Amino acid sequence: MKSRITLTHDPWVQLKELTTARIALGRSGGSLPTGEWLDFKLSHAKARDAVHCVFDPARIETDMHERGLHTVVVNSNADNRRTYLQRPDLGRVLNAESKPMLHDIHGQYDLVVIVSDGLSALAVHTQTAPLLAILMPKLEQQQWTVGPVVIARYGRVALQDEIGKIAGAKIALILIGERPGLGSPDSLGAYLVYNPKPGNTDANRNCVSNIRPEGLDHQNAAETLYYLLKESRARKISGVSLKDERRMLEAPRG
Repeated sequence: MKSRITLTHDPWVQLKELTTARIALGRSGGSLPTGEWLDFKLSHAKARDAVHCVFDPARIETDMHERGLHTVVVNSNADNRRTYLQRPDLGRVLNAESKPMLHDIHGQYDLVVIVSDGLSALAVHTQTAPLLAILMPKLEQQQWTVGPVVIARYGRVALQDEIGKIAGAKIALILIGERPGLGSPDSLGAYLVYNPKPGNTDANRNCVSNIRPEGLDHQNAAETLYYLLKESRARKISGVSLKDERRMLEAPRG
């Protein structure tokens, strides 16, 4: 008597088409299929490469100059990549040589933009220019006074506080490479803070995360940042006191 094989529909197959998350990987005995294992190893290698990617300030300077933006290059207190990864605290403050450079550009700015490598120089190299190409014209149309773009080597998010304070800006916005994930080695984060000054905590900041074509695309990221910046300047707040209320305002009443 011949046995019958019944094929059942696997709902995970359809779900897998809707996400880049690692689901429905299958198995080969007690292990992953070879193809899925190799894909995992490739993604892991890309993430490690992003962390150790060499930051190129000259490349960022060229991109900014092509858009008519002035720049100044500074350094945190971490003097190499190894130290930067092992001593996060050193990435939160400027070195002695950089402070006079910022005093030279001191002004009464609505905003200072900082670009730093963070944990993925790849993200900064690929996402910063297209993002600012959309955001900066919006600010110019509303007559924002924006200081020179500060390009910071080996920076952490909190470096925006010292830079913004010395530069004399009401708001500091730092664009920084985020910690690479498996499948997102080029993700850029944007953090803004009103009244930047040493001692601010993450509760004082707003974050727009996962800026990349496969995540939050440049157009939507720029629109979100513009809204938050506009509200921050008008209401003189940032962080937990400032929310993206666009959907709430657009929702029908009744």
